[in-house]
Amino acid sequence: MIGTIACAISGVLVATRLKMDLFGTIVLAGVTAVGGGSVRDMMMGTTPVFWILDNTYLYVILITVLLSILWLHRMHRFSVYLLPIIDAFGLATFTIVGAQKALSFGFSGIVAVVMGCVTGVVGGMIRDLLSGRIPFVLQQEIYATASILGATLYVICSHFGLQGMIAMAIAMSGTLLLRLSAIYWKLSLPIFDDQRYKR
Repeated sequence: MIGTIACAISGVLVATRLKMDLFGTIVLAGVTAVGGGSVRDMMMGTTPVFWILDNTYLYVILITVLLSILWLHRMHRFSVYLLPIIDAFGLATFTIVGAQKALSFGFSGIVAVVMGCVTGVVGGMIRDLLSGRIPFVLQQEIYATASILGATLYVICSHFGLQGMIAMAIAMSGTLLLRLSAIYWKLSLPIFDDQRYKR
C-alpha cells in the first residue's frame, strides 16, 4: 500500500503539471500505481491480477488522488525534485514486492530480478507514455538500474536465508541509495550518439 500511495501521488503530480481533469488524473495515478504489478502478474500467469482480487488498491488510489489534489491546491508551487523523490520510494517498494512475489511462486532468482524490475518501472513507463513524455527508464536516468540492484539484493538475501523485514530493508536501501544519489548528483548512464545520422 505504501508503494501504491507513492506511485499514485507521482501520477497526480504529472497530471497536475499537464492540467488534466479529474478523470485523467485518476487514470494516470491508477496506471502508475498498478500498471507494473498488473503486467508482472500476467507474465507470471497469476490471474486475475492482484487489484481485481483485492479492491482495496482501487480505493487507496481514489483516496490518494483526492487528498493529493487538495494538498496540491494548497501548495501553489512545489519543488522539481518532489516527483522523482516520491517516484523513487514507489520504485523501491514495488521492486521488492515484485521480486518477493516471483520467489514465492517458485521462479528462479534471475526471473525474480526481472519481475522486480517490471513491477518497479512499468507503471511509470505507462504514465510517461500516456502523458506524452519519454519514460525515465529509456533515458539517461539511473532508474531501471536502481530497480535491478534492489531486486538482486533481495534475491541474494533470500538465497542466504535472510527473510522478512531484514531482506526488504537491505534491498530497498540499495534501490533508494542509488536512485536518490543519481537525483542529487545528477548521475546518469552514458548515451550512445551515432554521428553518422547527423547532417
